[in-house]
Amino acid sequence: MDHKILQTTRELIDEAGYPALTVDRVAARAGVGKAAIYRRYASKAEMAFAALVHGQRLPPPADTGSLHGDLLELTRTFHARMAAPAARHVAPALMSELAANPELDSRFQDTFLAAEHAGLAEIVERAVARGELAGPVDPTIVHLLLLGSLAAGLYIINLPVDDAMITDLVTATATGITALAGRHHGEPGGEPHGDPHGAARPGPPSPDRA
Repeated sequence: MDHKILQTTRELIDEAGYPALTVDRVAARAGVGKAAIYRRYASKAEMAFAALVHGQRLPPPADTGSLHGDLLELTRTFHARMAAPAARHVAPALMSELAANPELDSRFQDTFLAAEHAGLAEIVERAVARGELAGPVDPTIVHLLLLGSLAAGLYIINLPVDDAMITDLVTATATGITALAGRHHGEPGGEPHGDPHGAARPGPPSPDRA
């Protein structure tokens, strides 16, 4: 049923645009009750976000072997969805709803944003295990620097974000959190353990992650 609801949402947005989308139309075409939709999504905008950008759960982030590579892979995946024309209509509508509805905002924080945060936390943990980071950094900072900046570029500043800009954004984020980890965990000057573009330099042995 989840797949059917989201697929129908995408179809209706493609056919008539986001403004014409309604929960009633999704329910009728998908052959489900409105109550089934509202058990999953508190609003039309939340449902559309799940259909166009990502759901309330995300698959584990790709393990490329480096912090920079992991962040780049994740950011490219998000950009491909967030930059789509339909997503550009949905995101401002959702932000407006979140600003006006504290209960919806709390729900969004606990589902969609929590899923993004968890993926970034896993990437940070891997980088610490490889010796690329001197110690843990708050994934909230990574979230703000990377996906927050991407969202601002696409939806607020309306930048033509391309792959070169994504790569620069990831490089700046990886370099910044590497320095931050060094500062927080006692490395003089916050010197990085590894090349932010590639493999880590020799560092402490990685713990067993089996």
